[in-house]
Amino acid sequence: MWRHIASNALTLFIVLLFLIGGAVVWGSGQYSATGPLTQAICLRVESGSNMRIVSNTLDKQNAVTSPTIFRIGADYSEKAGQLKAGSFLVEAGASMEQIIDQITTSGQSTCGTEVVYRVGVNSTTVLVRELDPATNHFVEIALFNPSEEDAPVAYVEVKEQADTRYRAAIAEGVTSWQVVDALNNLDLLGEDYGDLPTEGSLAPDSYEFDPGDSVASIIDRMSASQSRILANAWENRAEGLPLASPEEAMILASIVEKETAVADERRQVASVFVNRLNLGMRLQTDPTVIYGITEGEGVLGRGLRQSELRRETPWNTYVIPALPPTPIANPGRAAIEAALNPDDTDYIFFVADGTGGHAFATTLDEHNRNVARWREIEAERAAN
Repeated sequence: MWRHIASNALTLFIVLLFLIGGAVVWGSGQYSATGPLTQAICLRVESGSNMRIVSNTLDKQNAVTSPTIFRIGADYSEKAGQLKAGSFLVEAGASMEQIIDQITTSGQSTCGTEVVYRVGVNSTTVLVRELDPATNHFVEIALFNPSEEDAPVAYVEVKEQADTRYRAAIAEGVTSWQVVDALNNLDLLGEDYGDLPTEGSLAPDSYEFDPGDSVASIIDRMSASQSRILANAWENRAEGLPLASPEEAMILASIVEKETAVADERRQVASVFVNRLNLGMRLQTDPTVIYGITEGEGVLGRGLRQSELRRETPWNTYVIPALPPTPIANPGRAAIEAALNPDDTDYIFFVADGTGGHAFATTLDEHNRNVARWREIEAERAAN
C-alpha cells in the first residue's frame, strides 16, 4: 500500500515538474515574444513608481500580454529595482523584455514633452512641443519670445514635470556673444558664463541639457564639436586653396555662412571668395562691414550707410585687402565644408536675385546687369 502511495506521489511530482517546466518555457517565450501593441505609445514612469504600477499601466494600454509575467521577468533579470523615471517611446510590437530594458537602462526620456530654446540670429524663442508616438512627429504646444512675451501657462506647467526634456538649438551664423547672452539668460541653467569664446569656435547644433547644468557645460560641448568639425574638414580640404591655416578657413566659412542661407549655393559663394583671394581682389562683403560695427554684439537692424562702407575697421572687406582678422559668426558644418571644398567656377561677383538666392557673374558687365535687375525687384517690392 505504502509502495503504491509512494509511486503515485512520485508520478505526481514528475507531472508537476513537467508542468512547471512547461509553464517556465511558455512564460519565457511570452516575455521575449513580439508584444500585442499595434501602435507606438509614450510610457510615462513617475518618480517613485514601481514595476507593479508600470505593468498595470502597460496592461491597460494593451502593451503586454501579462502584467504578472512582466513583473516576474523584471525580478528574474534583477532589473525590478533599476526602474528609471521618465517618458519612454514604446514601439509597436515591443516585447516585455525590450520594454524592461528601456525603462531600466539609461533613464533618458525618448518621448513626451520637450522645451527647445532656439537661439537665432535675430531673436531667441522658446518652443514647447510633444512627441506624437503614432506619427513619431512633434506637435507644437506653445511658441513665444521670452524677451517680448510672458511665458504661457503650457510652458510653466511642463517645467514642473520631472520628465520634461530640454535642449538649446543654436542656429548657424549666430555670434559667440549671442550664444553666451542667450544661455546666460536661460532661467533653467546654473552658473553663468563669464568669458566670451573665440568667434567661430562654437558649433551650431542642438544640445540637450538638464535643469541646473552650467552654461559652461554647453559651451564646452559646442567648442569640442566645432574643433572636430574643423579638423576633419581641414584634413579633407581641396588642393590649392589660398588659406594658410584652419583659422583662415574658419574666417572664410563664417563669411559664407552669413552671405547665404541657401544650402545648394554655399559652395558657389565660397568659390567667389576663393577666386577673389587668388586674384588679389577685395572680398567686398557686407556682413564683414556689419561685424565691424557691432563686433558681434546684437543685430544692426538697418541697412548699411555709404559712410560705413568706406569706414576703415579691421573687418571692412571693402577697405582691407584680404580676409578679416577673425570669423564674423559661428558657421555650421556645411559652410565650413563649403569653404574648404568650393565649387570650381570662374565667378567673382554675386548679388541677390529676389528668390532668396543669388545671381553669379564672371564679368563686371554681367554683374551690373544682375545688380540692375535686383534694384528693379527692390523698387517693385517698395511700391507694393
